[in-house]
Amino acid sequence: MSLFKARDWWYTTLGEKEEFDQGCLCVADVDNSGTGQDKIIVGSYMGFLRIFNPHPVKPGDGTQAEDLLLEVQLREPVLQVEVGKFVSGTELLHLAVLHCRKLCVYAVSGTLGSVEHGNQYHIKLIYEHNLQRTACNMTYGPFGGVKGRDLICIQSMDGMLMLFEQESYAFGRFLPGFLLPGPLTYSSRTDSFITVSSSRQVESYKYQVLAFATDADERQETEQQKHSSGKRLVVDWVLNIGEQALDIRVVSFNQMVSSLFVLGERNFFCLKDNGQIRFMKKLDYSPSCFLPYCSVTEGTINTLIGNYNNMLLVYQDVTLKWATQLPHTPVAVKVCCLQDMKGLIVTLSDSGHLQCSYLGTDPSVFQAPKVESREMNYEELDREMKELQKIIKEATKTQDILPKSEDDDLKVTAEVSFHLDAISQAIDSEVRAEVVPSVTVKITVQSRLAVQKPKLSVCVQPPLALTCDQFIFNDIGPAVSKTVVLSAFLKGNCPPAELEGNAIFSYNTPTADFNPKGVPRVAQCKFRLPLRLICFPAQPSKTANHKLTIDTNKPPVSLVRLFPDFSDQSDEDQVNSLGFQFLAGSRTTLLASKTSQRYRIQSDQLEDIWLIANELTLRLEEHFKKQNCKDFLCIFSGSIPLQEYFECIDHHFELRLNAEKFQELLSERAIQFRAIERRLLARFKDKTPAPLQHLDTLLEGTYRQVIALADAAEENQANMFQAFVKLKSATHLVIMLISLWQKLSPDQIAILESTFLPLMQDTQELGWEETVDAAISYLLRTCLSKSSKEQALTLTSQLSIPKDTSRLKKHITLLCDRLAKGGRLCLNADTNTQQAIIMPDLSQSVLDEAEKP
Repeated sequence: MSLFKARDWWYTTLGEKEEFDQGCLCVADVDNSGTGQDKIIVGSYMGFLRIFNPHPVKPGDGTQAEDLLLEVQLREPVLQVEVGKFVSGTELLHLAVLHCRKLCVYAVSGTLGSVEHGNQYHIKLIYEHNLQRTACNMTYGPFGGVKGRDLICIQSMDGMLMLFEQESYAFGRFLPGFLLPGPLTYSSRTDSFITVSSSRQVESYKYQVLAFATDADERQETEQQKHSSGKRLVVDWVLNIGEQALDIRVVSFNQMVSSLFVLGERNFFCLKDNGQIRFMKKLDYSPSCFLPYCSVTEGTINTLIGNYNNMLLVYQDVTLKWATQLPHTPVAVKVCCLQDMKGLIVTLSDSGHLQCSYLGTDPSVFQAPKVESREMNYEELDREMKELQKIIKEATKTQDILPKSEDDDLKVTAEVSFHLDAISQAIDSEVRAEVVPSVTVKITVQSRLAVQKPKLSVCVQPPLALTCDQFIFNDIGPAVSKTVVLSAFLKGNCPPAELEGNAIFSYNTPTADFNPKGVPRVAQCKFRLPLRLICFPAQPSKTANHKLTIDTNKPPVSLVRLFPDFSDQSDEDQVNSLGFQFLAGSRTTLLASKTSQRYRIQSDQLEDIWLIANELTLRLEEHFKKQNCKDFLCIFSGSIPLQEYFECIDHHFELRLNAEKFQELLSERAIQFRAIERRLLARFKDKTPAPLQHLDTLLEGTYRQVIALADAAEENQANMFQAFVKLKSATHLVIMLISLWQKLSPDQIAILESTFLPLMQDTQELGWEETVDAAISYLLRTCLSKSSKEQALTLTSQLSIPKDTSRLKKHITLLCDRLAKGGRLCLNADTNTQQAIIMPDLSQSVLDEAEKP
């Protein structure tokens, strides 16, 4: 048990599935017994009204049957309960119950029982008021300084204060600038109503001002009301607290001094009568309710604050004096006197947990048992440690967080047609060709189990597109298969960087034991589109701007056998040469040597070489795999075409800078356009006509400039997209050449692809240049570093568009240089340290030159 846990004195649980709020709890001698003992009155949103008089046999006991004095159902939700002198002609206490559209005042009385069942209590309706507006909350007090009776003020949801002089309705006033209702209280010393508006301001209204203000028969003032004899409702004082208030209370030291307490979402404030801040306290938690009351120390006030951490904290002014743990989150708190015990704390939760407790401590009676001494068997401990390390090592081999399902539970397969569609299914294609081909892709989902909420998503990389990429099915039963058919085609006016596509099938597996909605799972498969989709056979070209040669360790293969879909079997010239004409690109030629084991790819555009070179390596690997040749190897011994690659980078970066310039110009012209519009509007509204001074001509010219800039920015955006696709193709080619040049493993190739291709799409906020530069810098300082001194250097954590590409190009050159000198790519920290020791030393001037801005 915690030392600072609240000491239970009595508790009970109210009803089932009932809801309560801060206005549903009240403590008072409601039956006018004259003994000074309070009763606990609780109302609920389900319409139940209960009155308790706890009599626990011993502290901590639950409720007894005789503790419940009264329980009635009022058939309407109870918003708030209050006890006061609400009946004329008597100073006895009566119970006021606020409903949504009604205010009822009851008399609670009891009769002595003549049998063992005890006393009997009942309530009697004295009077009621039917409200014309939906009520929110209420407050009461001796409005206007009346003696011996309490008046009631109800705040409606639309901002009207309705005042009742006991059995009769007095008047109603709308609060100015009202939006949402807030907490409401009454200060008898200043005869004012205080509330917190939706503007997050504490506002005070004098009762006399309310009484003499214009009558609020309608929400909106009419011209007749403006010139009537009544006065406008004016606020007495306003204080901006900067947050929404949860509750507001008034506490009086004596007849001369009173304080206003406001509980905010993160602070609570103590204000003077005139609205000045006496003190405030910043809270480091979210409060749920509070109750200020007079302290035993002269000139100070104690405050009970409950929070959503199930804590009840006691403050003396701004000093925390005590903190206690509650078994629930309180939404209402009161202090009462029960069974001659003063200072009992009554708390109520939103689910109906009602508890009476007091503060105190419980001494700890726990004594630590004696530890039995025994000799340690170190051999057994070593054996156990080795077994545990083996289990940990096996568990850390797989990095999958989600449990793997059986392979046969659900399978997704994609089948790409060998032939192009007879009738093209391409729609809205930007390719400038007579016919844009399409190919059919059939995706089949086979499920052994029942699945829920199945959804299939198919995606390819732009500028490729699909006729349909989203499929939603009904729940699939066991041993059922679903098949969808779609077509892929080239939509953008440039060759794609990748021909691969993904089919992702998401679903839920039913598991009634744990989750009735099922466990979400994902199955996917990859497919590759044919090369004929984006290019067609053409005559080989003898001259080209860019040429690459790939060596192999096996005899050359006839191009007719490698590319039967692009060659004519009867043409003997195609044995050693083939031409590929891209639908949206240049012509690429593939040559096979007759005597040596070499293949040459040449084209006028560097990026167009990538797809043909990649297709060549894939088909060569497949060809020799069918012949059970496991030692086939492709080699690149030439120089990496970095200068041509850098031209692609510069072109893409220049378009990014143009996009920024267009954005700035558009912003300037838009500001100018709005300024001209404002001036024209002022001229048109002026009662005295004045010449426009060519403002209309200036407006039309600015409008044309805005349209022209927008068109230019849109065209630049399209060009930047094409440049990014070409840059990705060139990057793929450079990665492939580096991997063939240095004979990189699949893991090292994956690191290189993650470094050079980190983004699926390019944006102004995060572009390719700064992202790749940061990734390469990380490799140069870790696995490709020369010493531990370079590893200690820190990288910038903020990425922004650079001024130029010189730093990036130097880093790429340095990366290739270090790979050529024996550096190896890895992400293991231990290997990084060893790599830094084994790597041959590079000239410091190269690194220094690359680090210059």
